Amino acid sequence: MGRGRRKAPGEGAVLPDKSPSQAADASPYPDPLPAGEREKSRSRLLFLLPGAVFVGLAALFVFRLGGGDPSQVPSALIGKPVPAFALAPLEGLVAGGKPVPGLSNEDLKGKVTVVNVWASWCAPCRQEHPLLVELAKDPSIRVVGINQKDNPDNARRFLGALGNPFAAVGADSNGRVSIDWGVYGVPETFIVGPDGLIRHKHIGPLTPETLPAFKARLKEIPPA
Repeated sequence: MGRGRRKAPGEGAVLPDKSPSQAADASPYPDPLPAGEREKSRSRLLFLLPGAVFVGLAALFVFRLGGGDPSQVPSALIGKPVPAFALAPLEGLVAGGKPVPGLSNEDLKGKVTVVNVWASWCAPCRQEHPLLVELAKDPSIRVVGINQKDNPDNARRFLGALGNPFAAVGADSNGRVSIDWGVYGVPETFIVGPDGLIRHKHIGPLTPETLPAFKARLKEIPPA
């Protein structure tokens, strides 16, 4: 009989089973985080996840309330009086050789009024501005502006370049009046009835596509 094959060192030896945790640790790609830091990261993720889900659901809720149109999200101020406020005029703004007046809640009575919240640093405001100029040509309505957190020189240059549709402009330098109006960002545009009640709120810029519906809202309000 021939000799049997010589066994290699360790051949036939019984190796101990690895536990699941040991198997996980045997990854050829080392974890860059120490175990303690890894647990902290997991804890942070679990802490933030419910908040992210809530924000997403809230956004979906308001989107559905607006019929899928984010510009039509309902406002709690609809049907209520304009918040009490008094804003100084935009410094140095002149029209027809006369200073353009500031704005207060008392000015928003007696006529259907479009109130536009805007700023010179707002690109969408620049895009919608020609439509406000067009609206201001209608003698049955009045267009006024709330200039939010703006530099007066820049605001004047903005109106000088694009035209001034506003019969009055209030300078909301700290943004507090805009907050009282429930403004989330610029631009936003409101329709106020002759009775001083807020009738409609449009979020975002007016566009050629949304302007017809906005004008229809204006026509729904009887003049004083």
